[in-house]
Amino acid sequence: MEVYYYLTIFPVEALISSQLTPIQFGSYMATGSKKGSFENIVFIEVEGGFGDYFDWKYAKEHCVPHSNGNPKNSLYLSVYRTLEHVPLSVMRSLYLTTRDGRTLPLEKSELKEHPDKREFWVYQELCPIRPLAVSVLDPIDFSRYMTDRNTKTWVPKIVFTDLKVIDFSNPETGSIGPAYDRNLEHLQDCIRAVTQRKKKPNKIVDRSHVDRFSYQIIDRGIYVGEGETVLFYPMKSLTELRQRYYDWARSAMIL
Repeated sequence: MEVYYYLTIFPVEALISSQLTPIQFGSYMATGSKKGSFENIVFIEVEGGFGDYFDWKYAKEHCVPHSNGNPKNSLYLSVYRTLEHVPLSVMRSLYLTTRDGRTLPLEKSELKEHPDKREFWVYQELCPIRPLAVSVLDPIDFSRYMTDRNTKTWVPKIVFTDLKVIDFSNPETGSIGPAYDRNLEHLQDCIRAVTQRKKKPNKIVDRSHVDRFSYQIIDRGIYVGEGETVLFYPMKSLTELRQRYYDWARSAMIL
């Protein structure tokens, strides 16, 4: 049986070997009978065998079928400082799994051009740190800032997503569809801090509620950044979700 390698980035950071395909793995991790967790899972398939930080020999020897012929569901190779030791070059597609085990693939691209300018962005950091932040930096500049060793709060690599936010210019109708809309007075104060007072480019909105992160409010997609190199996993459009991934979208409460 083929062995796959998965970098899980939410809700835990780990490298896991498995004989399950990505769709099977997502279902197992979300709803596996022995776990009973029923939680959203975000993971990236990676090519195995790179570098010497992970024990590939251990994976080869132990990620084997059970005596009854069933595939090995999961074999953990790392649960600490994992992301920083996985090169961007070995990352493949990213997967979003819902609580009932339905998995949506997002294809990898590289963000080579800065997106159209916005007054501000709202980012949910997913790995290895998890604050919710407002920033005047676009995803490329945010990645560069967060992974700059001269920044006191730097990390080697970072995974984050940009969020839809309620439209403050039209509070009666808000934005189209679901958006981040909790503690709006505090959110507006954080936005003013980076757009008007301009003492620093980023402002932490929330440190403690990442478990409430919902696929409904992902805006453009998910980013994996190291310096100015940013992998971009674009979120599917509503039309594509409705036509090709209807069951997933219903499970994620998007449709």
